[in-house]
Amino acid sequence: MTIYNLGSANIDYVYKVDHFTAAGETLSSDGMQVFPGGKGLNQSVAIARAGSRVIHGSVIGEKGECLTQVLCDSGVDVSRIQTVNAPSGHAIIQVDKTGQNSILLYAGTNHLIDREYIARFLADAEPGDILLLQNEISGLDAAFEAAVGKGMSIAFNPSPYDDTLQKLPLHDVTWWFCNELEGAALFGGESPSEIADRFLRKYPDGRLILTLGGDGCLYKSADRLIRQPAFPVEAVDTTAAGDTFTGYFLSAAAGGKDVADALKIASAGASLAVSAKGASASIPWLSAVQKRYPDLV
Repeated sequence: MTIYNLGSANIDYVYKVDHFTAAGETLSSDGMQVFPGGKGLNQSVAIARAGSRVIHGSVIGEKGECLTQVLCDSGVDVSRIQTVNAPSGHAIIQVDKTGQNSILLYAGTNHLIDREYIARFLADAEPGDILLLQNEISGLDAAFEAAVGKGMSIAFNPSPYDDTLQKLPLHDVTWWFCNELEGAALFGGESPSEIADRFLRKYPDGRLILTLGGDGCLYKSADRLIRQPAFPVEAVDTTAAGDTFTGYFLSAAAGGKDVADALKIASAGASLAVSAKGASASIPWLSAVQKRYPDLV
């Protein structure tokens, strides 16, 4: 089983601030750092560092060499990345004194992904392989169509949420990775339990992983309900926590782990990610997770 990740690759400009800027406010930052990022890139890095094979698909533009390099250094297959002469996607990230983040995205070359590129990217995909998608790229409708045509399973992280997602054939998604805000917008409901119940009524064949920040996560499918607590740590930067969780979970699930074990491993990986600064830079290797939690992995 191979994981194909068709996703964004961004240059992240991270600013350390006392608090998030309000409307009309000018705020001085306490520091600025530049990191490779983007939900797609982060999740591919997490999958590879968790020990699984992943093929990454992106269109990368100017100043994007650092993006390809971090993927290569993490063990990701980058042979299908396309490079063009256009501005790369980037993000402006505020990180406050509690470690929480606020993110402004510019799509850039992430919105140059089209049907032709997707066909090349998935040319040798086989039934049972996994296609991982997020909502930071163009061409999602074509990606859904291609994956279904090849008998692949679709794992979907519908972030950032917008109303265009409702136009996609979402009944084709097997694995859903949502936070509470995304879950409420997509499925309705207010509490995690209500969101999960409404999800299952809408997509009875789907599997929902609802991440709840410091409260851990909830898994819901037709035959299982699992609540996984978060591992207590001091948060430094939560930027790539969700991406680390997604990558580690898919790696474990693709490797044959039971869902309950995959949730624990993913939560452990995310706990180490929030303990370090940056996006892809904070994503731990499996060896670090094993060292911190020797009875888990």
